[in-house]
Amino acid sequence: PTPTLSSNLPSPRVWGAAYRIPSPKVPEVQAYLDIREINGYSIQYTPFYPADDESAPPITKCLVYIGLPDNPQFTGVQEPQALAEHIARSQGPSGRNDEYLFMLERALSELGQGSGDAHVTDLADRVRNIEKRGPGFTPSWAAVERESGRVQSGASHGQQEEVERS
Repeated sequence: PTPTLSSNLPSPRVWGAAYRIPSPKVPEVQAYLDIREINGYSIQYTPFYPADDESAPPITKCLVYIGLPDNPQFTGVQEPQALAEHIARSQGPSGRNDEYLFMLERALSELGQGSGDAHVTDLADRVRNIEKRGPGFTPSWAAVERESGRVQSGASHGQQEEVERS
């Protein structure tokens, strides 16, 4: 399932980074991203406005992966504590979900003044608090490792997704 962070508060700006991929490398990069992002996300194109030069024209065709409500993996908005607990105990083919969240929090905060995301930071703080519980709370790593052992190199994408759901 694709957990979703959402807010009822309007945001004047969504922060991110755009990368210009040299034409000869586009198929290779997109194939990699399609494997990493495709389950639960849909490819969309959107304008991108560089923050460092607000007078610059937007990049008009920026590819992004977005979790849309019509995707079968879309779970909708989740209660933050439940989502934090899920993240604390889960990992997928690309690594541990808590590490991904912490790297996302850091990357967002480093994009520019005001670029941090309060919802991502709140979720990261909740995961840190869960992990601080120590031995009394085991974020199911034993179960994750047991299931990871089932997924061998070359396993189907569906088998890999089972690891992510643990």
